[in-house]
Amino acid sequence: MRHRVGGFKLKRDISARRALLRNLVTSVIENERVVTTITKAKAAKPLVDKMVTLAKADTLHARRQAAAFLQTQDAVKKLFDKIGSRFGQRDGGYTRIVKLGPRKGDGAEQAMLELVGSELVKRAAERAKRREERLKAMKEGREGEEGGEPQP
Repeated sequence: MRHRVGGFKLKRDISARRALLRNLVTSVIENERVVTTITKAKAAKPLVDKMVTLAKADTLHARRQAAAFLQTQDAVKKLFDKIGSRFGQRDGGYTRIVKLGPRKGDGAEQAMLELVGSELVKRAAERAKRREERLKAMKEGREGEEGGEPQP
């Protein structure tokens, strides 16, 4: 029987498993998405959700708990400054697992673990960049028309 047996062992001892999950969670917070195997993504998802919940509390104790788990101070800073405020009104479900298909080398099923809403942030940044390029191109086009010789 499997009563009260939970979690993922990931074929590692406890210290290697803990280090793997800490690194995955830190990477998700720093980059807002990470590509890994499905099993590792499922194991890291509740930990990322717990870190976001800590960031929503935004107390000194929550900061110290997050700093004890995450690998870098930059990740802690980003978690509490940006991510916590982004999910302030949301009650859960901060992450998403998207299946990507088999890996070329060994055929392991790949998945992307990402923060919900990160695609909107990246899309908005790309849209602003394209808009700036369009405005710049239009400005250069006008300058070329004014300063040049008349076209026949």
